[in-house]
Amino acid sequence: MFILLVILTFVAGILLDHVITRRQILIANEAPALKLQPATVVAGFELPEHLSYHTGHTWAVAEGPELVRVGVDELAAKTAGHLTAVDLPERGKWIRQGQRIIALHRDGREIDLVSPIEGTVVNVNDKLIADPDLAHKDPYGAGWLIAVNAPDASTNFRNLLRGNVARRWMEESATKLRTLLSPMSLATAQDGGVMVDDPVSHLPESEFDALRKELFLA
Repeated sequence: MFILLVILTFVAGILLDHVITRRQILIANEAPALKLQPATVVAGFELPEHLSYHTGHTWAVAEGPELVRVGVDELAAKTAGHLTAVDLPERGKWIRQGQRIIALHRDGREIDLVSPIEGTVVNVNDKLIADPDLAHKDPYGAGWLIAVNAPDASTNFRNLLRGNVARRWMEESATKLRTLLSPMSLATAQDGGVMVDDPVSHLPESEFDALRKELFLA
């Protein structure tokens, strides 16, 4: 009788784990309605207030106790420009916070981005793989990157930026960008408006490399 009870408990645990994992995957398959959330414009870039940001210009948002969705911020999206391909980690891969896991491609150029969170990739945005420019056009919505099962999410989030700290960081990042681009490219942003689209399209390769290293920890 005791052995039967142990077996039933074991089976119940497996079924519960399967249900939880399946629910995480279903949630991860849903496109986030991030555009409905309030967003402050900082130095010409939208900065949704409910997201947490890595200094490598990726964001994370909790969608459950351990489920975290990941994407790129608008500065990265507009700097990368109109994308031709996006490399994402495979489902089931364990990733570390700060690890280079994403590559944005356009016109033979590449921008590598780091993960803001640690855990197992439970889903990737297949629509983004089919249409890479979604990350450029809608980085806080349909252009999300991956969903991660992060067992230590609370610790990871303490290492990310929010609120006033995130706004100051974005201002500093925009200042760095201004030093690497022509004044005309950022005229709108300097006037307090939204950043002009695709500001690095005519940037020489050497200057593009400097920008990539300065802003994206590549």
